[in-house]
Amino acid sequence: MDRNRSHRRSRKEERVARMLAGPPGPVPEGLAVRAARRGERIRRRRAGLRALAVLLLAAVAALAVRAVGELPREPAHSEVTPPLDGW
Repeated sequence: MDRNRSHRRSRKEERVARMLAGPPGPVPEGLAVRAARRGERIRRRRAGLRALAVLLLAAVAALAVRAVGELPREPAHSEVTPPLDGW
């Protein structure tokens, strides 16, 4: 059984070696155009994702600045005296 596998493997390897030794196969028509379109789509998608990431980072930074700016540094002083019930 193991011998049969090694025999099949060598037959496959021979077939691949013959394919590689021969002339290259035909290139499908329009392959370059399709590849260029796909590359353009990928480039636009990456640029959009990059812009979205920058926008998200700017929003997080703006929220952090706003949150830090609104932190009370010291408690607000009350201008009204609390009621003195029970004295």
